[in-house]
Amino acid sequence: MSRARSRIAGVISVLGELLITAGVVLGLFVAYSLWWTNVIADREAARQSDETRDGWKANNAPRGLDTKDGIGFLHVPAMKNGEVLVKRGTDPEELNDGIAGYYTEPVKSALPWDARGNFTLAAHRDGHGAKFHNIHKIKTGDPVVFETKDTWYVYKVYKKLPKTSKYNVDVLNPVPKESGKTKPGRYITLTTCTPILTSDYRYIVWGELVREVKVDRDRTKPAELR
Repeated sequence: MSRARSRIAGVISVLGELLITAGVVLGLFVAYSLWWTNVIADREAARQSDETRDGWKANNAPRGLDTKDGIGFLHVPAMKNGEVLVKRGTDPEELNDGIAGYYTEPVKSALPWDARGNFTLAAHRDGHGAKFHNIHKIKTGDPVVFETKDTWYVYKVYKKLPKTSKYNVDVLNPVPKESGKTKPGRYITLTTCTPILTSDYRYIVWGELVREVKVDRDRTKPAELR
């Protein structure tokens, strides 16, 4: 083999090794992003959830008080993600704990016990708990239930918006007109990134409150969750 060919072969060999190394690093990064961050987030979410429920039992966390331990739990049977702790804020460092957060900006969220308004929530779709990963499985008519210390708030999904700009803040308005509503009511809005594995757009689900159920001694779940 000529010296020139030998050099070319050497370069190709080095490039091949670099590509293999890059592939391994990329694979490890993907595993970290899509698996290990879920493990960490789920552990943290479980810890914070236990603190919230312990606070309720100790009777030191009134329903309307926005404590560091969260305000309640979101239950969406269609997403098959169990209960999701809800806390204040939608910044990544907050959502990375495997929880859902309610908006404080650019449009301030109402809370379920408010007489009127839109209870607007966000959570990750991939990684960091991925609590809204299966949002696309929610159908019109499905129940969405929010649990507080003393009340179950039962919503019914009436509209979805599978893709909209991440800058579309109108979906968070007290009266979400894009959903077809024109009058004040008691609404809930779930938001997350779409398509899966990207953050280019937002996926939106809207629901409307249909009833409230007082929590009994045994914390019996409403029929929608049984």
